[in-house]
Amino acid sequence: MRSSYTCQKCLTFLRSGARPQLHCVRQAPAQQRWISLQNNQPTIIRASPQPALAKRFVSSTSRQEQNAAGESLQPRTPPGLEYTRMRGDPHRLLLQPDNLFHSFSNSPSPDIRRRAAFIKQHAYCPHPHHRQTRLPTTPDDPETKKSSAAGSPPAHVQYECPDCGIPVYCSEEHFADDYESHLEICDTLRQINEDDHDLRSGRFFPEFECPGPQLEEALVNMTNWDTFLYSREFAAINEDRSLRQATKLLTYPATIASVLHELSPYNIRKGGRLTVEGLKSLSALRYTLHPPRTGGGGDIKGLRLTPPAVRIFIVGARAESSLPREVWIQLAYLFPRVKFHLIFIGPESMANRDDEFPLPPRTPSNPFGAVVEDRISSELKISTYVEYYHTLHKAGHFYPYDPYFDCFMLFHPGLGHPASSHEWEETLPLLLETKVPILATGYTDWDMQRDLQWVQEKMAGEVDLLMEPGENKFRSLRWDLNDLDPQDISCGNWGLWAFRGKRYETTRQEE
Repeated sequence: MRSSYTCQKCLTFLRSGARPQLHCVRQAPAQQRWISLQNNQPTIIRASPQPALAKRFVSSTSRQEQNAAGESLQPRTPPGLEYTRMRGDPHRLLLQPDNLFHSFSNSPSPDIRRRAAFIKQHAYCPHPHHRQTRLPTTPDDPETKKSSAAGSPPAHVQYECPDCGIPVYCSEEHFADDYESHLEICDTLRQINEDDHDLRSGRFFPEFECPGPQLEEALVNMTNWDTFLYSREFAAINEDRSLRQATKLLTYPATIASVLHELSPYNIRKGGRLTVEGLKSLSALRYTLHPPRTGGGGDIKGLRLTPPAVRIFIVGARAESSLPREVWIQLAYLFPRVKFHLIFIGPESMANRDDEFPLPPRTPSNPFGAVVEDRISSELKISTYVEYYHTLHKAGHFYPYDPYFDCFMLFHPGLGHPASSHEWEETLPLLLETKVPILATGYTDWDMQRDLQWVQEKMAGEVDLLMEPGENKFRSLRWDLNDLDPQDISCGNWGLWAFRGKRYETTRQEE
């Protein structure tokens, strides 16, 4: 019987009893390494193959340096960094949890050092001895303490507070003189400092792992963050810092769900903040989002009509459009019987995402160049329009609107902000024209009240308040720093309120 895996030449030698000296030399293929783009074209460097008899040194993921004698040298560890053995990477560089505080200028992270340079280049000292650099925007703005005519010229911040590590004043003298004012926010600034270093520490983030679909029999408790994360079966979060990092992402879908869900913490009872008109509008949406069981099955007799997807228009979208899709799909898991279509609209909705999703050309079938993501889940579809809403509305692109299937969401719109209110003057009347609920958030209480006042002044008598302004139960627990003004700190979706265009009821008068 002839062997199926031995060549004839080798078989002949085996039969003759000879033992041939076979030298099998395998030459490693040339390695390829991609480097950065040059002239918009990637450059490939091919390493020359090493000779077969070359001395091979022991490889290491830490890329140990070798001297002329062939001895391996361990790289020096930067201050505050240690080598910690991790699964799959025995020499992963980590910033230890007990050593997260570093001044921005001396941070081990290059990103934070660049951020410190940006702050020193653009932020001004808040000491009242300087002249004003702009008009105050809030009553607590440090610019209100300055004079518009008298005082020394404005100066950029250079001195870093030793307690919070963030550039806050132009000199140590001004820092010491205004120390009591700085103490009001110093602890919060230190928390921001440590949270930013934690994001760049290189550790594994179990708090960013989101659970899968929710059993319909397992009700979700939406009283606050703790009950929500527990009833949604998130991994246990035992540290405040980890909870702040998780809520920074989850605040966007959780804010929408907290208003639309039938177990919403906002109700018409005393302190529930929901108005009578709000109950009417949200009852229509909740009727669609919580339909009865259809009794459908997999056979022909079990076929049932599928209702259209619930459309949530996120107007003026910015950072929320680039959230991981695993975060947005949590919204669909809370309403397992319906489908969602998230529509991000705004000129900044694709900022810094050109490499991820290049904008398609505008064609007759796609006149506004929408980026459509319809393979995320069978219950979720996302479309992004780099366009103003009033342009799409006037073209009738989303008509008709239905209060049972549509809802608008405005994350930090800045309706009454002097720098952005002019962009909403043409959009606001068209939003109210749809008679669809409009949810809005704000960075602070002052920011939210300013938006409400601007809406009431611009559309006096044509607005129905659905939810009274107040603190959002699912706001981000992590504070954010304004690099143009280190004294300005806020947190995402701090406040929440809702409104819509006024609806008139006609009555028949008997003569």
